[in-house]
Amino acid sequence: MLTYEPGDSFAHRLDPRTKLAVQISFAAAGLAHTTPVGLTALGVVAAVSLRAANTSPVSALYAIRYAVPFLVVGPVVEAARLGAPWFDPSAAVDPALASIRVLLVFLVAAAYVRTTPIRESRAAIQRLVPGRFGVALGVGVALVFRFLPLVRRDLLRVREAQAARLGQTRRLDERLSLVAAGGLRRAFARADSLTLALRARCFAWNPTLPELRFSRCDAPVLTLAVSLLVSVFL
Repeated sequence: MLTYEPGDSFAHRLDPRTKLAVQISFAAAGLAHTTPVGLTALGVVAAVSLRAANTSPVSALYAIRYAVPFLVVGPVVEAARLGAPWFDPSAAVDPALASIRVLLVFLVAAAYVRTTPIRESRAAIQRLVPGRFGVALGVGVALVFRFLPLVRRDLLRVREAQAARLGQTRRLDERLSLVAAGGLRRAFARADSLTLALRARCFAWNPTLPELRFSRCDAPVLTLAVSLLVSVFL
């Protein structure tokens, strides 16, 4: 799973609000431009984003490897037929373009996650969304980024424990139920520990967040975000 890694890449030096603007405008452009030409242009933007974040496309794809099979199977299922002709390639074109669009959005998001600390993401959201709702949204995003890697690690430990006890000899449904039950127990236990930790640290709605500043590096990236949004309406 992709997580933040300290570095000195171009994307690391950008303001998190700039990177959020690029993500939002890129997703909007992906919904608007569904032709092969449009997706090719967006693919170039995604490749540049990964290069700016010093992130390998292979590592980004590996991080989302669980979603890739669904993106591949979707067009195949859409093109399959119960009778002759058994497979209609033309029916798979639109679903394939949709899968590519989703994959490109994932890659741009991977560049953001790799180069943005959680505290800066929370600060950016709270500055962009005013009021108590923005604070709650920022806290929620921060907790999700911190909580998901722990849940995934717990599930891997449950699987390893089952393997050590010859769990592979059980039926598939039994293995899935045991892993799911163990993962849920650990997730609820971590949620209780998180609640206690927040109380012990006197959780407040107005914490001291890192200072955010735009720099010269943000100017061309903000221009890119604006251009993507403008292209949606053209």
